[in-house]
Amino acid sequence: MLLAEMEIFHSRPIAPTRRLSLGHLVLPVDPAPGFGGLLLGAIVSVYSRDIDEDLIPDIQRLLVEIENGTRVVQPRLRHRFQVDRHGLSYSVHRLLQKGDSVEFELVSHGTPLQQVLGAIYTLERFDEKARHEMVALMRRAMMWRGPIGASFISYLAGSKASSVSALADPRAWALEILGFPVGTIKPVKKEIMVRYRESLRKAHPDHGGDEAEASKAIVDITEARRVLLEML
Repeated sequence: MLLAEMEIFHSRPIAPTRRLSLGHLVLPVDPAPGFGGLLLGAIVSVYSRDIDEDLIPDIQRLLVEIENGTRVVQPRLRHRFQVDRHGLSYSVHRLLQKGDSVEFELVSHGTPLQQVLGAIYTLERFDEKARHEMVALMRRAMMWRGPIGASFISYLAGSKASSVSALADPRAWALEILGFPVGTIKPVKKEIMVRYRESLRKAHPDHGGDEAEASKAIVDITEARRVLLEML
């Protein structure tokens, strides 16, 4: 199942001019980072590693300009951002659902710089609040040097839970993990802590919990408590 997708149109490596445009975009970012934010972060993390270090300061300046909503003078970083896609090649990046986990599918037919610039220019499509959140996310993504998987998602989302349900609606997921009745909107701290302790006890192997699943269950229960307490 498709969770997020973006097309980046760009000039071919042999082309005399360097142009860039955006194609089809499916980038949900609410609640942040959303599946769209995770995809943008993965693109920036993977491809920024192969960009000339001399260009990184200019990329950071471009992020500041877009975050502030100021006009970006073209061309920037040797590429002209435009609407017209005629004669351009393209790359497609997707975030897919596999069971209750996610998988990145990054397919580039251009340069690393073109992929990063494409991801950055999508930020102009967001409102001010989302734009600020996504710029912060991209800065974090550029610092990541590990594999693009569950650990990356946890790092970027600030959560130890990386399942589709936890990422799509953290509050609903947390309420379900702690066993709150359907229809619960905003439990108080005392209720959260009571259900947290009850859930831990049930998950522990000494009380009949599945030993093979206990470790993951305890991580999820603890993360669910954190999510709900932060929403109080």
